[in-house]
Amino acid sequence: MTVRVGISSDVPAIMAVLEAAKGIMCASGNIGQWVNGYPSEQVVRDDIDKRQGYVLEEGDRLVGYFVFMPSPEPTYRVIHEGAWLDDERPYHVLHRIGSLPDVHGVFAAIMDFAFAHDRNIRIDTHKDNHIMQHNILKHGFSYCGIIYLDSGDPRLAYQKL
Repeated sequence: MTVRVGISSDVPAIMAVLEAAKGIMCASGNIGQWVNGYPSEQVVRDDIDKRQGYVLEEGDRLVGYFVFMPSPEPTYRVIHEGAWLDDERPYHVLHRIGSLPDVHGVFAAIMDFAFAHDRNIRIDTHKDNHIMQHNILKHGFSYCGIIYLDSGDPRLAYQKL
């Protein structure tokens, strides 16, 4: 599996991956995350324009998508019911992780990529996204507390140093 920066011609395949990821989430009981058209094509195009949207390919097939962005993440300024492991050093954030349902190893490939670029990574997920929570903890992240999105929705927040 290879990781590269997404380009505008990848958008249709990225949207297909994200739709497949929504299906996985709904099938596993996570019906409250990625609703009302989110993430939209415009959100993905903005990620790509900022050179923060990445794709995973297996051969010539686009099989995953994620955002890897440098700090600061505004919604991480305040954390409730806990604390970040390190709130002093710069960090990178992972957002909008999605993959096709028949592909395995996407999260591990993303972790390899992320930690090759920074040793301080933060991530958050919906309380009902048990698949993501399992992967996050399996890869050595520590639960730090709850952050709130701009919409007011809570998310479980994690960090790994």
